Amino acid sequence: MRRLTKHDGERGAVSVLVALLLVVLLGFGAIAVDVGMLYAERTQLRNGADAAALAIAQKCAKSANDPDCSDTSTLAATLTNSNANDGRSNIKSTSLDKAARTVTVTAGAQEKGRTPNEVSLFFARVLGMNSAEVNAPSTVVWGSPEKGTTPFPITVSICQVRNSTNIMQLLQLHGKNANVDCNYGPSGAFVEGGFGGLKQDPGQCGAFIDVAKSTAGGDTGNNAPPNCEATLNGWAADMNAGKDVFVLLPIFNSVTGTGTNAIYGLTTFAAFKVAGWKVGSSGLPYTFRNRTPDVPASLECKEPCRGIIGTFVEYVSLANGYTLGPINPDGATVVALSK
Repeated sequence: MRRLTKHDGERGAVSVLVALLLVVLLGFGAIAVDVGMLYAERTQLRNGADAAALAIAQKCAKSANDPDCSDTSTLAATLTNSNANDGRSNIKSTSLDKAARTVTVTAGAQEKGRTPNEVSLFFARVLGMNSAEVNAPSTVVWGSPEKGTTPFPITVSICQVRNSTNIMQLLQLHGKNANVDCNYGPSGAFVEGGFGGLKQDPGQCGAFIDVAKSTAGGDTGNNAPPNCEATLNGWAADMNAGKDVFVLLPIFNSVTGTGTNAIYGLTTFAAFKVAGWKVGSSGLPYTFRNRTPDVPASLECKEPCRGIIGTFVEYVSLANGYTLGPINPDGATVVALSK
């Protein structure tokens, strides 16, 4: 019989150590592979939940009586499934609160033949873990914007919004005898020109608006606003490419003072589809007219006129950066992911 030596003992210890290290490495492999797979699965579910919640909220924003403005809407399953690589997901829950204007969709994993919301694991099975629950919630809120940045420093009288949906008109920044019949609000919601510029935020094209404070400083609108070249060039590029340009404009229903001393009483934001503008005497970007469809000659803004041409539209926007409140019938509606 062979006698065990010191070296045999050392080799045995090394073998045990190697075996232990293999278990540890397998454990790390389980973590790396399975956690990566779970992360990818949750990303798909989150995309699907976002899409479903946004779609339901858009339906509710347009009409609270829409059949899909419901916690049983088939939109949820359709959109979550379409965002899953294997085309399968599970709607764990849909919670709709019309009074609070919120909807939450929670999407869960769904493997064929397995319990809903669970995903099979691979390497982690050696550690006794065969599956893990994976789901992802998404909450969306809708309402009329009450606070946020207008991309261009202008405000519009409410009388040019009410009963004027889809009617092309000239919103005049600077001029005379425009909007003289407007008489909404205690002060009469008009100033000379019927339309006004806003004081810009330092170094910005637009201005931050808080409807709750109800006031904003005015500008005569005679000169092209500084810091707006990139904004106007972007609008022109989009329109030349056949894309629509929608702008959320703050709406006033009262005014005191004139010119740079004007103070506007603000009430909401309305959506305006831009067709052209003349905000300065030079060419692009300060003067632009969309040719499709052509702007009627009667609405051409000629010297010394300054203004923007287009139509107010009923619009549900996915714009970011607005604080939302109850639906205002005179304004636009924004649908946004809740953070």
